[in-house]
Amino acid sequence: MQAKSDFIVFLSDASARLSQVGGKGASLARLVAAGLPVPPGFHITTAAYRRFVAEHGLQEQILAAVSAAAPDQPATLEEASSRIGKLFAQSAMPDDIAEAIRQAYAKLGEGDAPVAVRSSATAEDLPEMSFAGQQETYLNMRGEAMVLDAVKRCWASLWTARAIGYRARHNIAPQDVSLAVVVQVLVPADAAGILFTANPLTGARSQMMINAAWGLGEAIVGGHVTPDTVVVDKASGRIVERTISKKDVMTIRTLEGTRQELVPKNRRNKAVLNPAQAAELARIGVQIEELYDQPMDIEWALHDGRISILQARPITALPDPPLEWKSPYPKPLLARGSSIDLLPDAVSPLFATLGVPIATKVYLKMYAEVMGLQGEDVPIFEVINGYIFLCFIKRSKFWKYMLVHGSTAGKLYEYGKVLAEETHAKCHAVVTRWRQMDLASVKAPELLAGVRELFEVSADYLCVSICRPIPQSNFSELFFSLFYNALVKRKADPVAATFLLGLESLPLRAEKSLFDLAQWAAKRAQPELANYLQQTPAQAVWAALQADPVPASLSGEFAARFAAHLAEFGHLTYDLDFMNPVPAEQPVPMLDTLKVFLSGQGNNPYTRQGAQERARQQAEQAISQRIGSLRRKWFQKLLTSAQECASERENAIANIGLPYPQLRRLLRELGLRLAAGGAIAQPEDIYWLEAQEADVLAAALEVNEPLSCHAASVEARKASWKRARKAAPPTVLPENHLLAKMFSPKKPQINLLKGKGTSAGQVTAPACVLRGPDDFGQMHPGDVLVAVATTPAWTPLFAMASAVVTDIGGPLSHSSILAREYGIPAVMATGVATRRIQNGQMLTVDGTTGTVTLA
Repeated sequence: MQAKSDFIVFLSDASARLSQVGGKGASLARLVAAGLPVPPGFHITTAAYRRFVAEHGLQEQILAAVSAAAPDQPATLEEASSRIGKLFAQSAMPDDIAEAIRQAYAKLGEGDAPVAVRSSATAEDLPEMSFAGQQETYLNMRGEAMVLDAVKRCWASLWTARAIGYRARHNIAPQDVSLAVVVQVLVPADAAGILFTANPLTGARSQMMINAAWGLGEAIVGGHVTPDTVVVDKASGRIVERTISKKDVMTIRTLEGTRQELVPKNRRNKAVLNPAQAAELARIGVQIEELYDQPMDIEWALHDGRISILQARPITALPDPPLEWKSPYPKPLLARGSSIDLLPDAVSPLFATLGVPIATKVYLKMYAEVMGLQGEDVPIFEVINGYIFLCFIKRSKFWKYMLVHGSTAGKLYEYGKVLAEETHAKCHAVVTRWRQMDLASVKAPELLAGVRELFEVSADYLCVSICRPIPQSNFSELFFSLFYNALVKRKADPVAATFLLGLESLPLRAEKSLFDLAQWAAKRAQPELANYLQQTPAQAVWAALQADPVPASLSGEFAARFAAHLAEFGHLTYDLDFMNPVPAEQPVPMLDTLKVFLSGQGNNPYTRQGAQERARQQAEQAISQRIGSLRRKWFQKLLTSAQECASERENAIANIGLPYPQLRRLLRELGLRLAAGGAIAQPEDIYWLEAQEADVLAAALEVNEPLSCHAASVEARKASWKRARKAAPPTVLPENHLLAKMFSPKKPQINLLKGKGTSAGQVTAPACVLRGPDDFGQMHPGDVLVAVATTPAWTPLFAMASAVVTDIGGPLSHSSILAREYGIPAVMATGVATRRIQNGQMLTVDGTTGTVTLA
């Protein structure tokens, strides 16, 4: 039999080890040893847990239950957890362990001292991962019986569904984990909260963030209340920012444990902490951060003016320190507007130095020819930390530009119309010429010249879109909506967007083509083909289609049909940065959507469009019969304009990528030559060169000179790009400008993001965070699609999405339009969704209020 002393270690015992008392317990022992204000208590060691499991022969049954669970199948995790929970509930605690706990509990106070009973696993609160919230905590346990029952329930919570799944995803063997329990005197908190010793939203190490609410801290941890948020300067303890929230509920103690109670009215909008208390918390936070030598996440409580520390763990997902957002000009105005929806991410060095100058040249020509603007009156593209901004060299020029832009709108539309015809003819000629060319015979400098020629055609298409279809569609939809809402709509009438749904466009035709292919494979082809497509990962299907010869399992006709689909729709860009492949090269998302259509889960585009057409026509007919002739005339005129322009906009944006398949083919050829010559490690690294470097290397290839090695600079640029992608670029610079206050996203809270609701409805579902086509394979039917922004090439994913959340965009962005087409909720312009939301995290997306609640 185990000695009783092995089961109990008091918090004041500095010899406590992680393997003995778990992550939370070891941290508390460290805090006590450093003299920090931690409530007294004791550990129930892992030896007690192991003894309990061995006493009742539970280990084999636990491992059997866990082995049947799959981390990507929630139902199996719940089933395993339920089975294990019953095993613990049915097993009695050994007498010697119970007696050791009773004796330790008696030393905390007379009679039934209220305590907190907290789980402390051997693989939690570590710097590289966080298991916060996966095991249980029981507050206000009073008396021996309640404490013993809470300890047993804590042991069982080592096997919650969430904990089993998390450990499986992180390859932590179930037989390697164990659980200790911490029993502490409960602080009868007047207020409580969380202290982060670095700003978790911005990554600033010079700031601390405090969340504070009335009562016990469970109201914050459980998400029942929006706490006050206080940002404190770490060095001085001075409050630099404070948001006082309305705090409707708080957690209080009862005889049986805890419950939620309404906060007294006079305290709901009152600040929880005064400046002195915030400064004192910051001082303690600095001490704890220095003790651990890293940023910390600290739970605290306040009672009778005294602060107690309840636990501390490393922050596991802290953003990098903030980047500096500075322009080379003394007084510029920069905005992430205009065509930036099509360039949502940090761009590659080659695009920044080759693509951006060409796009700028095309825009300058348009400004000069149509608007008569030159020099400092003209906005240019500026790249800061890899992100593209529209830059006015002098802030004062912005208003002049807006005035001239508005007064020349008609000329811009006409210029766009003429340019569209010229660009289409030029694009066809240039693309056809390069498609027919044997690149092996083309000299390296000519390849780069071809890249510039092809991208200039694409930039012309972009200019066409900005001149005519995008603004014309935006304004025509705005004018129709204003007229309809003010002079036509009654309470029971449909919303204005109903009249613009189900319109034919290139992205919709692409979706129909994919659906048709799925229908053919399911109904007319061999059953083996449909089974193969459904059961084989999309990446493997694409690899098989590229094989020579194509395997018989795919049949020649399927391969031909899919190739035809790619030939017609494979140019839709995921992103205007030509570093990113087009669907013709990487059609895995299309194949995933094809699998969804084959399974019958997808959103049938014909059915959807038909229903929207009927609803639109019925609404139009009802409105036309009801209103007078003058209003009917304007209703029809404005509606026809909005509908025609909406389709034209989608088609124009989709065609920007027409030159991209050939442009990337040329860069691939040059990349192969540079890699063979030792200039770069692999062909794809060509996108990490700057244009001048590529020109020098191409010239060296031409004369057979040795190539300088750029491998080190390529790796450094990749690292800088990855860091930049974690940052949330400002919408407007300088950030104190009037436009920044008007258009910047609302500041996020710890568990709430605010944006613009652009498609009504509410959905609760797991998140799928996608930064680009490489991530598309992670998407599952029913996920919330979370992205910086989307372009037409993302359309196949909407067949699987239950809702959409983006960093940037508005009611007329591509994401919003598609969400309304699919009838799913959408929240745009959250600013930081892709950086704050984790894959698999449960979200509640409310497209009516424009909020995203994070579990």
